[in-house]
Amino acid sequence: QVQLVESGGGLVQAGGSLRLSCAASGRTFSNYAMGWFRQAPGKEHKFVAAISSGGSAYYADSVKGRFTISRDNAKNTVYLQMNSLKPEDTAVYSCAADRRFSGASTGGSDYDYWGQGTQVTVSS
Repeated sequence: QVQLVESGGGLVQAGGSLRLSCAASGRTFSNYAMGWFRQAPGKEHKFVAAISSGGSAYYADSVKGRFTISRDNAKNTVYLQMNSLKPEDTAVYSCAADRRFSGASTGGSDYDYWGQGTQVTVSS
């Protein structure tokens, strides 16, 4: 069982930055691929970024070049650095864990554990 707790959300002006954190419980964090997804009001859940257990990163086209995902296995934490934020980035951001030995999925249904989410609001 893995428990995930996100933090770092908030209100920021367009062009600003935020760093989200996702702290995981359990001793096998390093064996999990980790992903970030977001859901805006009235819209479907969407992939944002993922990082494999080996550190390979994957991004949605809409955030490529602006967001960076990273992980610190010693701290059981995955991060999402978000720069040049836009109003359309406003959403609830959730992290998720997928026990796989290589790669990382962009599909939410592949992930086994989910956090509660943290709200990110970008004002224009």
